[in-house]
Amino acid sequence: MPRKQRMYLSGVPAHVVQHGNYRESCFFQDEDYQFYLAVLGDALRRYRMQLHAYVLMTKHVHLLMTPTDESGISRVMQACMFCM
Repeated sequence: MPRKQRMYLSGVPAHVVQHGNYRESCFFQDEDYQFYLAVLGDALRRYRMQLHAYVLMTKHVHLLMTPTDESGISRVMQACMFCM
């Protein structure tokens, strides 16, 4: 059974947590963090999102961002998914 679609409202900040596969480590060296931030920055610009705060931890990421439309967060997270 598929997961229910998440609802994000335009202009309302959302806290998003992204875990590595099976909650295993996804960042092993400094270059991994830098690559993730570069991909995230590109996606934020492409989908016109505001990033207010972030925390990159070894096994997961916390993001506080505000979408300009209802699909912005989903699109940004899809763009960053291959990094994890």
